[in-house]
Order: sequence, then structure tokens, then C-alpha cells
Amino acid sequence: MGYTALYRKFRPITFSELVGQEHITKTLKNQIISDRVGHAYLFNGGRGTGKTSSAKILARAINCLNPKDGEPCNECEICKGALNGSLTDIVEMDAASNNSVEDIRSIREEVNFLPTKAKYRVYIIDEVHMLSPGAFNALLKTLEEPPEHVKFILATTEPQKLPATILSRCQRFDFKRISNEDIIKRLEIVCKESNLEITQGALNIIAVLSEGAMRDALSILERCVQDGENKIDEDKIKDLIGIPKITFIHSITSAIIEYDIDKALENIEEILNQGKDLNNFLWEIIKYVKDILVYKSSGKVDLYNEEEVENIKNIANNITKERLINLIYELSNLENDMKWSTQKTIVFQAGIIKLCCKEIGNSTNIEERVEKIEKFLKSGKATTQVAAQVVNAIPVNKNFVNIQNEVNNTNENTKKVIATNIKSSTISNSDTKNYSKDLSKSWPKIINDLKQNGKIVLYTNLINTKVEQIDDNVVEIRFQKGITAFGKTILEKQDNIKELTNLVSIACGKDMQIRYISDIKNQVASHTPEDDIQKLANDSNIPFNIID
Repeated sequence: MGYTALYRKFRPITFSELVGQEHITKTLKNQIISDRVGHAYLFNGGRGTGKTSSAKILARAINCLNPKDGEPCNECEICKGALNGSLTDIVEMDAASNNSVEDIRSIREEVNFLPTKAKYRVYIIDEVHMLSPGAFNALLKTLEEPPEHVKFILATTEPQKLPATILSRCQRFDFKRISNEDIIKRLEIVCKESNLEITQGALNIIAVLSEGAMRDALSILERCVQDGENKIDEDKIKDLIGIPKITFIHSITSAIIEYDIDKALENIEEILNQGKDLNNFLWEIIKYVKDILVYKSSGKVDLYNEEEVENIKNIANNITKERLINLIYELSNLENDMKWSTQKTIVFQAGIIKLCCKEIGNSTNIEERVEKIEKFLKSGKATTQVAAQVVNAIPVNKNFVNIQNEVNNTNENTKKVIATNIKSSTISNSDTKNYSKDLSKSWPKIINDLKQNGKIVLYTNLINTKVEQIDDNVVEIRFQKGITAFGKTILEKQDNIKELTNLVSIACGKDMQIRYISDIKNQVASHTPEDDIQKLANDSNIPFNIID
């Protein structure tokens, strides 16, 4: 007899063996005991949560000659025939490969015949969301009014793809993600029956990696015994999966928090020398920072030994929650940058170095700070002295546009507010509705209205720009001196785009879209992540060469 995979060898054959789905098995057993089984079921849930296993158990239970407490006996002729695949009255169909109208029409023809041995003819359709629209239509009538001797059990991971007409004709059961505790209990049983020695830490790692899927957990366990050894520990699993040891993860996280570039680079080099996957390594760092945040917030953390918890505690005591949250976002952005770059190693190194640079790190919230200034100015409560204090309290990084503060009168009764990079302003303060039909003539008025509406920083970025209506729907705003990195950030804020689009549409008398154009050729369009990497390398005196 050939080799049988663990997830098939230990597939549940009774409801009591199903892990983590007691809310479903209890209901199904009660229906079987009371003889109130429905004609159509929909089992929905993530991969490896027991949908297909439940369908098979249910199919046997309703046909079993000697059921007990809603469970199949698995000993009678019907149960044995279903288990070994010789019973033709239980039909399993994979909709991923049998999704045509003809496949469903064959079912419609078969349902008219009585079962050969069993009480019911049961159709289990797995991955039912893969059926074509025509196949769904062919199934609909049969599913609505099937013969009394026919039952349907549909299984899917994506119920939202099923037509509402199908959903409304099925009893729906949602399978939950299996908890780590339940996965560990089941793995302990499997290891005992398979004569495998496994540490508690290894069980914890497998449970976490499986992400709530029992089948994935058994597949990981199976990989660990392919070398012929029956002893499994944490290091063996990490080596097989490609996960770096916790010491490297802790060390590089400490380096980031302590702004220690040399220490971070040493750890990266060691990881690269070991041939570890950088995407997995980055995922582990993000998870580790998340665990530090959880520990700092609740004082609890799972899946770590005493020494590792002590290390997490030491880090948590020396960092704020705000910085931990910011690190998670920055590391996630780094993950996205790596995904789209052909130079993953360089992007990863540059991203870690950036997080180790205190000066660069302090500029990450510049947009948020500018927004606070705008809100303060818009409130009309700013005086010259208070406004100056607000601006002086907000540091501006040298990599961004230097915001110079001046005080201007915004109307005849007015208080003084801040404007930035303003040389002079002779624009009229007339009502926003008095725009000229010529958009180029109305443009100075539109820019000035932005200042009146409190959009001071947006206003300063649009000074000295020109506007041109390209067609009935699009208006181009041209920047003769180009667009700075800071300016790009301000211009692309959704609320700024909305405000500017609204004023342009009023001036044109119809809904318009705006487009930013830099007169410095390819300034914005040619910007790539590698440009940021090279600039960072130059600023930090790091010898990087971008290789195509």
C-alpha cells in the first residue's frame, strides 16, 4: 500500500473528532437524531477547517444503518463503502475542475434515479464558488426542489461569489478558524499515535504557522519527519520553514530601537550568509515588534520562553507605544517596497538603515504636523506670537521644503495667520462665485480662495503655477519649477485634491478632474524606490551601487 499523507491518514471520521467546530457538529447531530435533515447545506470557512470532512461525515451519518447519537458507526456496509469509495450513492465533485453546464446537467439527470444501496443520494460539491454562471443556473432548479432521496452539501471558501438564489436555498454553516490550543491538542494526539517526540515550543510554532488550518498544521508536521528522525524541536521547524532564529530577530529589532546601524548591518549580513528568505525575516520582525507592543499594552505575550519574554520586557521598557506602532507601519511599507523591487536585498538594507537613523525617523510624521498647523490656522485663533510658537515647536527635516513663516492680513477685520514661502500677494478677495469664464484668469482667485479656506500649505505650493483646460473633463496644473517631495505629499492628500477639484469645477461650471504636471522633465514620473535608496545612501555615506 502506498504512503498516505498525515492529513489524510488522520482525517476525522466522526463529528467528535472534528477540531474547533463544536457549534456546527452539535447542530448537525441534533438534526440527524431528530430526523430533520435539510435538503441542501452550505459549508463555508477558511482552508483546512473541516468543511469537506464534515460533509463526508454527514453523508455517512444520514445513510448509516446503525447511527448512534447522530454519529455514523463506520462499521456497517454503507459506512465502509463510503470510506473506501466503493459506494456510488455518495458523489464527491470538485467544482474547480468540473464547473461546466454539462457537469451539472449530468447531476440533474442522475437525481431522478433512486439510490442503489443507501437511503439518500448525496452530492458533495467542493469549491462550489468555481461553478460557471450557466452551471449555477442549471443547479438552481434542482437545488430548489430536489427529490426526497437527494441531498446536496456545498463547500466553499468564498461564499460571496455564490448567487443569492443559491445561498437562499441552503442551510449555511460558517466554520471558524481553529484556535492554536485546539490545533496543539490534535497534534499531540497525532504525534502520540505516530510515535513522534515533539517539544511544546515546536507545537506552538506549528500552530502559529498554520494560521488556524488543521490541514496546514499536519502538512508542516509531516515535513519535519521526512528526514527519518522522530524528534522535532523549534530549531528543526525553523530550519525547514526558513524562519531565522529568535536571537537574530531580537538583535536587529534592538538595533533599530537603539539607532545602531552597524549592529543592524551585521545581523543582516549573517542572515544573508545563512540563505534565509528576507521576506520571511521581515515578517518575523514585524510580528516581533507587534508582540512587544502587545506586551507593553497588556503585560502578556505567547509562544516565548522565559529568557525571550525578559528580552521583550527590556525592549518594551525603553520605547513608547507610539514608536512601536510607527515601526510596524514603516516595516509594512518596507515589505510593500520589496514586493515591487528587483533589488530586494538593497531595498531591505536601506529600509532597515532608514529606521536606524534618528534624523530620518523624526521626519516621518511631517504630514501629520502640517495638518495640525492648518487646523489651527483655520480656527482663526492664531495670533502672531502663538502662531510662531506653534511653528517653532514643529521641527522640519532638511530633506523637505523649508517652511518659512510670515504674517499676512487675510481680510479687513482680521487676525494674523501664518503663510509659508510667501513673497507677495496681490490677489483679489472677491467672492468665490465671481470666477471668470477663462480658467487661466480665474486661477489666481482660486489659489487665493484656498488661503481663505485655511489651506495655507496647499496655497503656498500652488503659487507661480499655471493652469490649462485640456478637454471637457481634465484640467492640468503646471509647476514651472517642478514639484518637491514635500510638495508632492501635500498635493496628493485626498482632502486637498477634493478642495482644489471643487473650486476648479465651480470655475468651469461642471465637474472636472485635475492633473499635476511638472515642467522639469520626468521629475515625478521617473521617481522610483531606488532613487530614495541612492539618496539615503549618499546622505548617510553608505557605499551602495544599484545594479540593473
